[in-house]
Amino acid sequence: MISVTIVGRGNVGTHLWKALQNAEGIKVTHIDSRHLEAIEKSDVAIIAVSDDAIGEVSSQVNNDFVVHTSGSVSMNGLTNTGNKGVFYPLQTFTKDNEIDFTNIPFCLESDDPMGLDILESLVKVLNGNIFHVNSDQRKRLHVAAVFVNNFTNHMYVIAHEICSQYNIPFDILEPLIIETCKKIKSISPLDAQTGPAKRNDEETIQNHLNLLNQSQQEIYIKLTESIQTYGKKL
Repeated sequence: MISVTIVGRGNVGTHLWKALQNAEGIKVTHIDSRHLEAIEKSDVAIIAVSDDAIGEVSSQVNNDFVVHTSGSVSMNGLTNTGNKGVFYPLQTFTKDNEIDFTNIPFCLESDDPMGLDILESLVKVLNGNIFHVNSDQRKRLHVAAVFVNNFTNHMYVIAHEICSQYNIPFDILEPLIIETCKKIKSISPLDAQTGPAKRNDEETIQNHLNLLNQSQQEIYIKLTESIQTYGKKL
């Protein structure tokens, strides 16, 4: 039996608690970071709070092994007195949207071999995938994740805004979104690039700019220039 304490009731902490509370061989306790006086010692305390609170919260957790779930904070950002580690699930979390942890990459790091064994056991219980990633690699991976998730989703926001403005159903774009994601499983993103910027179609680019507001134009121009710059590397 592995005992787990999850500190933090945000998106990541809530989903981990939901998944682990029904897992065989796991005893999990979920507490709010404002009630650390209620914490009991466990095999691992998982700090799932905002990045800027990790240092302060971990300093108040009296546990032999403490980890955080952040992609951008180094392992040494933990200030507890015991062993340290990182248990970073590389996925987007929304509190009210159910998450299946199957095949989700977990980036693990620990200053203690026994602690690393505990983290690997938790990933196996969740049916996730184990990756040993150090703090420097993880920070860079987190930046890459922002591009493929947060920035890409913002492109969806803009596309949704354009569709709504002209009374076009956004779901007409869903097959294109799905195919774009599927394509990079078989070829590199650079080779998968298409569109007016890739083919230097200045007439189409100008026509598009004429249809956009100033904010949208600025983003369109920056992305077009970036695509054309990468195209020159081929």
